[in-house]
Amino acid sequence: MTFGHMDYGIEPDRRRQRPTSELRLLPPAQQWGGKPLLEALKARRSCREFSHEELPLAVLSNLLWAAFGVNRPETGGRTAPSAHDWEEIDIYVASADGLYLYDAQDHVLKKRLDWDLRASTGLQPFVAVAPLDFVYVADLSRMSEASAEEKAQYAGPDAGFISQNVYLFCASEGLATVVRGMVDRPRLAKLMGLSPQQKIILAQSVGYPAIP
Repeated sequence: MTFGHMDYGIEPDRRRQRPTSELRLLPPAQQWGGKPLLEALKARRSCREFSHEELPLAVLSNLLWAAFGVNRPETGGRTAPSAHDWEEIDIYVASADGLYLYDAQDHVLKKRLDWDLRASTGLQPFVAVAPLDFVYVADLSRMSEASAEEKAQYAGPDAGFISQNVYLFCASEGLATVVRGMVDRPRLAKLMGLSPQQKIILAQSVGYPAIP
């Protein structure tokens, strides 16, 4: 996966917005090592200044597994909880070469768009600089027995659990990250091709910290 700089304010070629089905295979996630939990908690912080340097595929693999990967293969259990085990949050990964959907069960990235929409994942300029922007999308169709109010109540915390996993991984690995709520959700949902049952909850930028 390569990452590059995107010119601000340039609208993507609408002909390149067609969905794709390309798979990006991830190496097996490393499920050991890292800083002790209390040290990672001490180091946890938000950072809004990012380097253009891309993340190696192995680091991305470990990051996605830590965020919401499968940690109990025998049951399909995940690294973050979800109400009623709905697992309604999907992680979309925006990078310079396109938009991907993380498939936790197969631990692969499924390409959804083949253009760079990082600048559209938030309202701050740094979102176009960070090599990765995660978009946490709730698929409300998986919460069929819940009321509309309950869906809103549960989806927010469930995305928050995933975001905190990302924070702790980044603290452990020396990466920069910040979770974001300032998102033009209607516009981004349209660009991503989401259905009415898919709601953007939060976004989160990830990368190496900028060198002073």
